[in-house]
Amino acid sequence: MLRGRVFTTAEAEAAGLTPAQRRGPYVVAVRRGVYRYRETVPTLVDQASAVLRELPDDAAVSHLTALRLYGLELGPLRPFHVSTSTDAQTKHADVTLHRRDHRLSRRDVRGLPCLGPDRSFVDSATLLGVRDLVRAGDALVRAGLTSVDTLIGYTIDSHLDGVVRARRAAVLVRAGVDSFRETDVRLLMVLAGLPEPECNRQILDGPVFLARGDLVLADHRIVVEYDGWHHERDAKQRAKDIFRRERLEAAGWTVIVVTAADLQHPTSVVARIFEALVRRGYDGAPPWLGAGWHEIARGL
Repeated sequence: MLRGRVFTTAEAEAAGLTPAQRRGPYVVAVRRGVYRYRETVPTLVDQASAVLRELPDDAAVSHLTALRLYGLELGPLRPFHVSTSTDAQTKHADVTLHRRDHRLSRRDVRGLPCLGPDRSFVDSATLLGVRDLVRAGDALVRAGLTSVDTLIGYTIDSHLDGVVRARRAAVLVRAGVDSFRETDVRLLMVLAGLPEPECNRQILDGPVFLARGDLVLADHRIVVEYDGWHHERDAKQRAKDIFRRERLEAAGWTVIVVTAADLQHPTSVVARIFEALVRRGYDGAPPWLGAGWHEIARGL
């Protein structure tokens, strides 16, 4: 059965599909020797598999394409990034071939040879800024593909291109982060010099569970929550969120809600959190918005 997937010339011939039919209006060439029926939408795995068919046996999906195979939608889908230790070349504009002078350590990811998550994190530092790298690190840790200590250790031991930026990002990666936007809000806080929040911590009132907070400043009884656009579509979820926040406030917690619109004004987000801290007795220094903070804020 050829419909619903990509297929090779050999598979087409075995199924009785003639060369004339492969050139006809119902079949589309994905790449040389790889086809699909017009109604079939090729997946990332389909497309990457087709790319690898044209490359040496040691080739492995790498960089941003590897991160996508691991489930992280960061950076553009194209070009497809592939690494090899050979001197192979490609004529395809939508493929970037990275030549390595050492044997590649590969693993099977969704049926394709792929570089490991820590290696892909460092490689992607040549293509991503610090904010997106921290997003990637948070997501890799959340998925159980690495740990914060392992990622930091890998960047310390590595001498690959991009490793300086990767080291900057790795020390900002934390466990327990549920979304890219939670990463963004946390970075705005930490790089402004505010106390570091705990990610997705359970909040108790004595023995009673109240909620799990996105970014929790337990010493000051403050919860910073990112309210995503998808909640706007779900009335039941909205009602649950309101009830949850009311319970927290009744128990003496301050809840600060940050929306996508708020992130268009990151200075105001930091100011709101700082003002809440001061009201709770915080006597630390006011926010300092240096170059690192502005690098994050520009990308929001």
